[in-house]
Amino acid sequence: MNTSTIQIEVTTDEKRIPAAISWKASDAADEKMQTARALLLSIWDPADKAALRIDLWTKEMMVDEMADFFYQTLMTMADTYGRATQYADQVEEMKGFAKSFYAKFREKQLQQNKA
Repeated sequence: MNTSTIQIEVTTDEKRIPAAISWKASDAADEKMQTARALLLSIWDPADKAALRIDLWTKEMMVDEMADFFYQTLMTMADTYGRATQYADQVEEMKGFAKSFYAKFREKQLQQNKA
């Protein structure tokens, strides 16, 4: 049995707001720390039947990057749910929501750019 380690480092400012996020995985080809601007980590606690979360983003994370990040995360979550359940109808519903979410974001961006 193999064990893999994922290391996450978060540097915060004096107000404990993330200034930098970096990570590396022990079984990755490149073992140096990789930079990131945002992190969403969810862990399922079977004892409490609850999702435990860490949601962090740096000051440099732009709104359009956050929208892209959420869109891609929602699409990936739908794919993962589909592989786990084989419930294609719910996968399509989740992906439909993700596409609608992203379209609404784009529309807001266009409206703000006109103003």
